[in-house]
Amino acid sequence: MDIRIDATRCSGIGMCEMTAPTVFEIGDDGLSHVIAGADVDRVAAQEAVSNCPTGAISIAE
Repeated sequence: MDIRIDATRCSGIGMCEMTAPTVFEIGDDGLSHVIAGADVDRVAAQEAVSNCPTGAISIAE
């Protein structure tokens, strides 16, 4: 599973981090990032995609 965040669309609201805290984090730049080496919960990651208000997150299998 390849999770990507489009930094040009991310506003750093943190919905993804609230939805899937083991997958996403807010970086020092104020934007969301995928945690390196994260154990990805597919259901939570897909929910984060659905909840992202700017549509910045995408998942490819």
